[in-house]
Amino acid sequence: MKSSIVFALVFAASMTSQALAQGVYLCSQPNGTREYRNTGDTRGCRKLELEAISTIPSTSNSSSQAKLEGLGSPFPKIEAQVQKRRDQDRMQILLDEVRTEEGKLAELKKEFQNGEPERQGNERNYAKYQDRVAMMKEEMQRAEKNLEALRREISQLK
Repeated sequence: MKSSIVFALVFAASMTSQALAQGVYLCSQPNGTREYRNTGDTRGCRKLELEAISTIPSTSNSSSQAKLEGLGSPFPKIEAQVQKRRDQDRMQILLDEVRTEEGKLAELKKEFQNGEPERQGNERNYAKYQDRVAMMKEEMQRAEKNLEALRREISQLK
């Protein structure tokens, strides 16, 4: 994974330096849009004068590794009791969110009435009614997905 990212960065840098070596052109289209190109072979293009890109070579791995080892662990140490208290707080927050989502879902199901909610006064047009029913279904599905995600998160804490 890291090697592919490094390769992509090196490739992008080399392409950028090649494009700057050839030049960058600002081309205005007949409809008023502007494009940046690496060739100015069409009408309405002018070459931009850009400053050269300066590059700085990286340090060797061994010296940067030695610096990291001298610093110790990259993550701070947390006392066990502090972490336990944080975990308990997190669990309580997640449980509160589960209760809230369950209440919301119960209210939505009550209003939905098995796919036949009562029509409202502004829904004389049947299409408006169907749109509201579809939105209610989406809200219930979203609430159910939120509950699944919260329960999955809680199970990972235990």
